[in-house]
Amino acid sequence: MWKRDEAVKPTSAPATPTAAAVAAHHGGSPSASQPEPRQHGREVVNIGKSIVIKGELSGSEDLTIEGQVEGKIELKDNVLTIGPNGRIKAHVFAKALVVQGEVNGNVSATEKVEIRDGGSVDGDIVSPRVAIADGAHFRGSVDMQRKNAPQQTAPPRPAAPAAQPSPPRRKWPSPPRARHSRCGPVRLVPPSPQGR
Repeated sequence: MWKRDEAVKPTSAPATPTAAAVAAHHGGSPSASQPEPRQHGREVVNIGKSIVIKGELSGSEDLTIEGQVEGKIELKDNVLTIGPNGRIKAHVFAKALVVQGEVNGNVSATEKVEIRDGGSVDGDIVSPRVAIADGAHFRGSVDMQRKNAPQQTAPPRPAAPAAQPSPPRRKWPSPPRARHSRCGPVRLVPPSPQGR
């Protein structure tokens, strides 16, 4: 059995191997259905397949859900990943959302929402960026307002001078009116200017 020399280990290596490194070690390719762990010094918390949560879920870490959650999920500064086995019936608020399982409820993200192949969202999405992969399911509406975009309003109109009255409006003659007879309505046509 071979052991790696402790002096050769790099000090900045990630604590968990990436999906590509694990696949390369086992001789395969990385699976698209496995979420990749974050390597930016952020911790990722996993909720397993057998876990069922009912109520409010909030936190300050990136979260991967493989189980079931009903209620409300609030991770406003973090990434929420719904794994292939995840089943969510909740209103979701996150910085970014990656859906590989099922989400029933409205979704709001400050950065992006990504529905991957096999993922399903039934509800409204509010996010500046939305990506829906081929093979994904979505039913609802999408609102892609930018967080710093100016609101579209009508430009202010210049104030009319108060001293000048508006010119009088010209009255146009009213169109001829239809008269009713015993045979039905009769429309009156004004005479032509050329005469008879």
